[in-house]
Amino acid sequence: MSGYRKLGRTSSQRKALLRNQVTMLLYHGRIVTTEAKAKEVSKIADGLIALAIKERDDYEKVTVTQKVPRKDASGKRVKEVIDGRKVTVYDEIEKEIKKDNPKRLHARRQMLRVLYPVKEVPEEAAGRKRNTKNVDLVAKLFDEIAPKYVGRNGGYTRIIKLGQRRGDAAMQVMLELV
Repeated sequence: MSGYRKLGRTSSQRKALLRNQVTMLLYHGRIVTTEAKAKEVSKIADGLIALAIKERDDYEKVTVTQKVPRKDASGKRVKEVIDGRKVTVYDEIEKEIKKDNPKRLHARRQMLRVLYPVKEVPEEAAGRKRNTKNVDLVAKLFDEIAPKYVGRNGGYTRIIKLGQRRGDAAMQVMLELV
């Protein structure tokens, strides 16, 4: 007897499908899928959320200095001429960052093994690369999702049955974060 559902796919296809659905569940908060897929995705998502809750406070704040190019009113870099060449002018700023301790760093890397990178495209500039942003789902897990479930012992996802799909009569469900 197998410890997981095979979902009628090869192992690489199954892993890709589950990774994609877990990523979309954590990004959007809910997905609609079949019952068998939802039960498998729920296992993986619950494990990631439990890991995020366990390691959410395991970091230290560090102040670093950073060189940032100076910009004018229109947003272009300010340049000055030195020895006949145009050189960008830089300002140094101090910035406070979170530095992961080793256990949290390991947890972050385990999450990145499962989650796909997500790009957010604003609707007014759809189809253009310029305004796309990379979404840090691991940071979202640590900063937004984990604090919501701190007092909860498991059961971070909910499955709601929606009825049978029209084409093949597969049971459709909505999987959402509680």
